[in-house]
Amino acid sequence: MSTVSVVIPCYKYGHFLADCVRSVLDEQPGVDVRVLIIDDASPDDSAETARALAAGDPRIEVHVHEQNKGHIATYNEGLLEWADGDYVALLSADDRLVPGALARASALLDAHPEAGFAYGRPLRFRHGGPLPHARTRSTGPAVYPGHWWLERRFREGTGCITSPEVLVRTALQRKVGGYDPQLPHAGDIEMWMRLAAHADVGYIRGADQAFYRVHGSNMSTTDFGGQLDDLRQRLTAFDSVLAKCGDLLPDRDRLAEQARTRLARYALRRAYRAYDRGRTGLVPVAELEDFAAECLPGYRGLAEYRALRRRRRIGARAMPYLQPLVLSAVADRGREWLWWQSWKRRGI
Repeated sequence: MSTVSVVIPCYKYGHFLADCVRSVLDEQPGVDVRVLIIDDASPDDSAETARALAAGDPRIEVHVHEQNKGHIATYNEGLLEWADGDYVALLSADDRLVPGALARASALLDAHPEAGFAYGRPLRFRHGGPLPHARTRSTGPAVYPGHWWLERRFREGTGCITSPEVLVRTALQRKVGGYDPQLPHAGDIEMWMRLAAHADVGYIRGADQAFYRVHGSNMSTTDFGGQLDDLRQRLTAFDSVLAKCGDLLPDRDRLAEQARTRLARYALRRAYRAYDRGRTGLVPVAELEDFAAECLPGYRGLAEYRALRRRRRIGARAMPYLQPLVLSAVADRGREWLWWQSWKRRGI
């Protein structure tokens, strides 16, 4: 039977702990599980709640910080210093595992030693609302070559994992290292990519693996200035992977160009949409364009830049009213281009 170490960092989330721990210890048959709850000096009764849970189950251990160390240091304490099972998972105290998730992921990693980690689909649910219905029967595992999976992340310029749905081979986690403290908002995607540079990636098809709670305290940033910070963090994450794992990636220059092109497009898209929505006073349009230039010196050749330039000519005040006409004109030009290409191919 596979052994799994589950790290549950907690900061002011003591009221979620019982449900989180129950999903790990009571709903995961077929694996030998141990849990570490790390309370990062919560000012409420989270530490007392954790100790009460540990008193009732010998599989639970509790560490309480006297001073707040921050989420990255707390994560790495559990992943790199405490975990000793075959596999390790990091589960925020406000999230939960889907029943059977650890057995499904362990079975994949047991059967495919070339895979460094396995993940599946997370189910998002709103704080205060009911849990969505979860699928618990897998249609079979998939194992992707690590470098192929890594290239897809560079090409798309974003991650595809929230975190609670992942199970990592502990030996590989220690070899590659944990979260980078220089990346407080993009440390997860950077770490998954580092793991993929060293090993293949398993995916559990058909079944859901975790419940991810969405509420105002999530680490993700949603304000307009925060969106620019998110793009900067992503750029740093991709650069970090290439710096740390470049010797394993012979096509590192192409990967860098793919990521920087995608991020430049994201930035310019957010900039021109600010005109469409009448939010140029809130969205840092000039800074977004500067970021695009930083990513890609030839950014002015992108369609997204042409869209931004067109909207600047129209003006921020008129653009929300003229948006349908602008989009219609762009669509008409696209149809005209397709007709012209078809006409040329016919040789008329």
